Amino acid sequence: MTIAMVMTSCHDIPEYQDDPEGNFEALWTMIDQHYCFLDEKGVDWDDVHKRYAEKINPVMTREELFNVCAEMLNELRDGHTNLSSPWQTSYYRQWWSDYPQNYDARVIEQYYFNFNYRQVTGVKYGILPRGNIGYMGYSSFANPIGEGNLDAILSYLATCDGLIIDIRDNGGGNMDMVDRIAGRFITERITAGYMVHKTGPGRNDFSKPFEYYIYPAEQGRMFWTKPVVVLTNRSTFSAANNFVSVMQYLPQVSIVGATTGGGSGMPFSSELPCGWAVRFSSCSVLDAKGNITEFGIQPSPGCEVDLDLAEALNGRDTMLDFAIDVLTR
Repeated sequence: MTIAMVMTSCHDIPEYQDDPEGNFEALWTMIDQHYCFLDEKGVDWDDVHKRYAEKINPVMTREELFNVCAEMLNELRDGHTNLSSPWQTSYYRQWWSDYPQNYDARVIEQYYFNFNYRQVTGVKYGILPRGNIGYMGYSSFANPIGEGNLDAILSYLATCDGLIIDIRDNGGGNMDMVDRIAGRFITERITAGYMVHKTGPGRNDFSKPFEYYIYPAEQGRMFWTKPVVVLTNRSTFSAANNFVSVMQYLPQVSIVGATTGGGSGMPFSSELPCGWAVRFSSCSVLDAKGNITEFGIQPSPGCEVDLDLAEALNGRDTMLDFAIDVLTR
């Protein structure tokens, strides 16, 4: 099989042909040079090339090529890795599909609030019927929360003795929301974590870890200094996972539920010769103690709990009940 690429006359940058082999080689090389978790995940990318190159032939259809390329990307086991064509976007679902579905919003809305809760942007909030505990359910970090929204929510819950931030099934979104919300629970600058960038095409070409910070909200805003539980499950992913990685080290915070879904890599986007978009993790984000967060954040010691499905049928969320107990014991 010949390598279907040419070199530009001015720069040593490969240009791959728009045919099955050229698109395959472009994709494999892109991951080889820019993906940041090959070693951490134990992926033998050369072996992957050998196995999948055998499936490429010059007369295969675009759909057949897409399926082979998507299957190859699934070897990375990364929910941040996608290949997008006009008819489909590939997505690795096993980061959450092999785990129980332990969240049902209807149970909380009906049996804990009798549908009498407040809602602003992507947040449902109110005071739970037991223990004088406030509740914030945030469904997606893709739903922006303004500073005024946070003031209103925390002001309404200010008489509560504790607060539950429920981010189960929160698939992430805007990292700016992590800073904005976490800034209401700190009084001075904190080290949020570290970022490690790719510095070259070699698989071990990485920068030293660069520290990044989160700052308190500006003076005059509403802050929360009382105990907090962050409620998580496997479908807490990406920016939501990052939020947990930051909150876990605050002294007044407990992480309750199940290990999060991870997804800590900052995405890199590019394009194949055929025009298909490619997105994958290229920058690793570590927590404040330098731990990799790609594989998820565990609950605080003694705070791992699952949803009892039989109890859920009777209107009880055993994970939420456990979180209330943590704040009232």
